[in-house]
Amino acid sequence: MAARILVVEDDRVVLRDLQQQLQRVGHTVMATAVSGEEAVRIAKAERPDLVLMDIRLEGEMDGIDAAAAIRDECYVPVVFLTAYADQDTVRRATRAEPFGYLLKPFEDLQLSTVIEVALYKHASDARLRQSERRYAATL
Repeated sequence: MAARILVVEDDRVVLRDLQQQLQRVGHTVMATAVSGEEAVRIAKAERPDLVLMDIRLEGEMDGIDAAAAIRDECYVPVVFLTAYADQDTVRRATRAEPFGYLLKPFEDLQLSTVIEVALYKHASDARLRQSERRYAATL
């Protein structure tokens, strides 16, 4: 199933390559953003199926802060794509509760697998929340 994906990347060359990679694995890039602020605005307005987000971005809001805002305001799954894997960055990124974390550069198969797992986990979480709401209403 093709997902509508928001790609957040401030390096134009990497962004172009990522768009091509996503098309090769069967997904649609529904929008792109170069800053965290822009990513949050687009996610609120367009409700993508998934956000692929670089951690280091232009502007005041980095990818981790943007991911947390998107999670809290839109409940859209975010997968981090980054070249940074130091302990502090990973620890801080974990607090944003991403649905995946890929180190650049990555292959099509890795990207495809992480996207599929993130979408599956997000759908499972949504079903669980709905079931909990029904249970609470029954009580």
